[in-house]
Amino acid sequence: MKRFNKTILAVAVTLASSQAMAAGFQLNSQSATGIGRAFAGDAVIADNASVLSRNPAAMALFDEKQLSVGLTYADVEVSVKDVYVDTVLGQIHYGHVDDAAEAKIIPNFYYVSPVNDKFAYGVAMFSNFGTGTDTTPLSEQLVNGLPGPLDLLGKTEVATFNLNLSGSYRFNDHFSIGAGVDVIYGTGTLTRGGQIPTTEGPGQLDLVDVEADGVAFGGIIGAVYEINADHRFGMSYRFSPDFKATGDIDMYNPIAGATVAFDEINIPMPDIFQVAGFHQLTEKFALHYTAQLTTWGDFHEITVTDGVVGGVPVAPEASLKTYAWDDSWLFSIGGTYTLNQDWTIRAGYMFDQGVVGEVSSISIPDSDRQWFTAGATFNLSKHASLDFGVAFVRGEDVQLIEHSAITGGLPIGPDTGMVHATTRSNATYYSMQYNYKF
Repeated sequence: MKRFNKTILAVAVTLASSQAMAAGFQLNSQSATGIGRAFAGDAVIADNASVLSRNPAAMALFDEKQLSVGLTYADVEVSVKDVYVDTVLGQIHYGHVDDAAEAKIIPNFYYVSPVNDKFAYGVAMFSNFGTGTDTTPLSEQLVNGLPGPLDLLGKTEVATFNLNLSGSYRFNDHFSIGAGVDVIYGTGTLTRGGQIPTTEGPGQLDLVDVEADGVAFGGIIGAVYEINADHRFGMSYRFSPDFKATGDIDMYNPIAGATVAFDEINIPMPDIFQVAGFHQLTEKFALHYTAQLTTWGDFHEITVTDGVVGGVPVAPEASLKTYAWDDSWLFSIGGTYTLNQDWTIRAGYMFDQGVVGEVSSISIPDSDRQWFTAGATFNLSKHASLDFGVAFVRGEDVQLIEHSAITGGLPIGPDTGMVHATTRSNATYYSMQYNYKF
């Protein structure tokens, strides 16, 4: 094929750039204790300062200052296999990527300080969202002289970091409330492109090249109800902003024959609602659970603004894509057992519902996931302890069909715009945390 249809390529650029900051993947890595019990009951257990990531009202359960600092190593395994299109010439196969994601280290920090028997405040740093895949190898080839679905292939990496300041107030022995402000820093990288045929041989076409970051503000409110010291419930609602990221946002426009530089990407982020319970059933054993809803249905559209070519404004605002994602629930249950004065052990199970509804994506593999977790706490002294947690997260094989404007523009059949692939996303989390009571 000597050249591309300009209209088809223009559509392809839009489809590619629409996935610039599409997380579609919620991190559950805020603490080693949480990982060890599949985050069951985390909004109300309050066994260390990391409860700040889930429910500020739970600070009312503290009677002394506490510090928690930790690291989580996320070994993510993403595979993209059997990528092909159907044509009148038969199936065209583009290969597979067995390791399309990189491992990440995720830090966290929490500090809670009671002021008196009514008030407490806390500060925290953690992450709620992140994803990273790289399917570039699938786009660096021509198969029978034909390009791959370049608008679907490339590098997608997103991370957010929350800096939180919260306060709590205890009304009485049974009821407490809390609220906090989140300063959210987000960063994202996106590339789309690859090899295309030209009159001079194979050449590189860069459809999208994005490097952007930004700061936004959100908040959280929460409540705790204590039946007594052994039985209590917690709930919280985290409000997320419509995130605006700025930076280098370059997209090739084949109709103009030039690269359009946009100044800003606007991404609606989901809210998070959760309820949790904790029950000390015996002196040594406690049962706890959580139900959490993330409103990924709010992630409906990504837009870009202030597009210029050579300093001349050409696109004040553009709608890149409408998504069809669903709200997502997770349910977890766990147990904690005190072995002796030095050791406490815990375990948990979580069912984590996928977010993708009618529209699936090669660049954001997603499915229902199951978590199998275990952890322990070792008391170094009366004031200091170490937490350890490990989680095995297992997804499902997903047979997806995604439209590509690139292959849809090839003169080899009416169904070549539909790209078939099998994706799977697994992960193993290893976490350690240090706690200190002042």
